[in-house]
Amino acid sequence: MDFGLQDRVALVAAASRGIGFACARELAREGARVFLCSRNEGHASEAAAKIKDETGAEVRGLRADVTNNADIARFVDEAVEHAGHVDICVTNAGGPPATVFADTDLDMFRQAFEQNALSAIRLAKFVLPGMIEQKWGRIINITSVSVKQPIEGLLLSNTVRAGLTGWAKTVSNEVAANGVTVNNVAPGYTLTERQDELAEVRGKASGKSKQEVIATWAMQAPIQRLAAAEEIAAAVAFLASERASFITGVTLQVDGGWVRGLL
Repeated sequence: MDFGLQDRVALVAAASRGIGFACARELAREGARVFLCSRNEGHASEAAAKIKDETGAEVRGLRADVTNNADIARFVDEAVEHAGHVDICVTNAGGPPATVFADTDLDMFRQAFEQNALSAIRLAKFVLPGMIEQKWGRIINITSVSVKQPIEGLLLSNTVRAGLTGWAKTVSNEVAANGVTVNNVAPGYTLTERQDELAEVRGKASGKSKQEVIATWAMQAPIQRLAAAEEIAAAVAFLASERASFITGVTLQVDGGWVRGLL
């Protein structure tokens, strides 16, 4: 299937590793011109070079903190300067710490909102005007299955990502007539560095090894394993494609059946 992404210009946030890196690589494999960012300039450059070597695509790695207005403005400006416009924007950021309400102060909520909601909204603010003008665009937010079925012990993720989902649905309606789609991809348990860190925290709290925690997560899904980051990236590439032109305002869980609800 031709996704129609040849020479499309894609921004991928927080893409030096994990799901963000997998998304950048998948879009590059489909022929997109990819601009990725990381808070660490060296990590961004290394990730870009690795993807470029593997795919032969044009890939640039830039330093940008998704919680910083000036950084994101510069990130978008550099992409537009080099490529002329932006077609696809994949918003992404590291997840907030595992916590419960009794152990969470208001500053933690503010930080989580900044990192996992406002970071995506900020990127959209910078790229949407150009997408609307050119009558074509894709915004894809990496969220979590917690927006459909809250996860015990992940209070901040459950709270903030649900807010981003409401924002995305609202904005998708506002821009749909301009040829711009706004969707969310909600990963289930995925084999990334972030998941490894969560397993460590859960293991210490429950007296289990990290491997036991990961095995428990795997058994919660009917498919009985964790996702590979590449499987999340494949869903992102589809939603970015010409083939997904009539899909907007949805939250697509990629979770091996973990969410038990119908919708």
